[in-house]
Amino acid sequence: MAHEIAQFLIDGQQAGARYALAAPRRAPQGTAGAQLGRLAGESMEFMDHREYQPGDDLRRLDWAAYARSDKMIVKLFRQEVSPHLDVVIDGSRSMDLPGGGKVRAAVGLAAALAAAAGNAGHTHRAFLTGRGCQPIVGGGESPSLWQGLKFDSPEAPPDSFRALPPAWRPRGIRVLISDLLWLDDPLLLLSALGDRAAAVHVIQVLAADDDAPPHRGNVRLVDSESDEVEEVFLDAAALARYRAKLQNHRENWRRAARQAGAAFVPLAAEVLCGAWDLSPLVEAGILTL
Repeated sequence: MAHEIAQFLIDGQQAGARYALAAPRRAPQGTAGAQLGRLAGESMEFMDHREYQPGDDLRRLDWAAYARSDKMIVKLFRQEVSPHLDVVIDGSRSMDLPGGGKVRAAVGLAAALAAAAGNAGHTHRAFLTGRGCQPIVGGGESPSLWQGLKFDSPEAPPDSFRALPPAWRPRGIRVLISDLLWLDDPLLLLSALGDRAAAVHVIQVLAADDDAPPHRGNVRLVDSESDEVEEVFLDAAALARYRAKLQNHRENWRRAARQAGAAFVPLAAEVLCGAWDLSPLVEAGILTL
């Protein structure tokens, strides 16, 4: 498996060499750093005034303007974005089901984003969830040098984040690559990802079997995280219910990402790895050509 992952990293790095990491279109309030962004934030470069709105930071009130006009006015400062990418790969067992499509896509995507970050003049660091969210050995170097990627964790990413939160670079761009097949409230993880971030992107990678299970009749299901076993009978109605629940789960993530100001991009592993066409990430504003 290690040899295969090394090849996946090379394939993704080559694909990402054609792109550059895009500057954030929008970002959570309170970000600042070294590279000027497009929005108002908390750098020291003054931009403008506007009237106070509920939720604004009271520390930004211009008391002199208030004394002159009797209106609550806040100061706006130009947002700054740290030129850095933190990319997190879901290392749970559900990513490494028979066929290996999700592992190839996730590893390749992370490598592609790291290459694109380099093209944009950004540094990068790669993380893998497992017993905590741990930095990948060599994860700040060229993707071809990353070591120790294993997809055998019984922990879903939210549990990994709670066990050992990652050491984020403040005000950088953060990307999570996962199948997202767990039941926690998406906003909980999005909140952790967005803490002092310039931008957050979530890329869902699903295999063809995730979208459309191929088996019908009596099926023995084994939970990839807990090893729990259940015997079920899959007929057309059961498969339709499964697809409806999966679609609803995806829409929950889409709505949560929109609420958190994050980008959400679902991708099919087999399609992605067939041609390494990253145009969906360009359309989402994550990459540029």
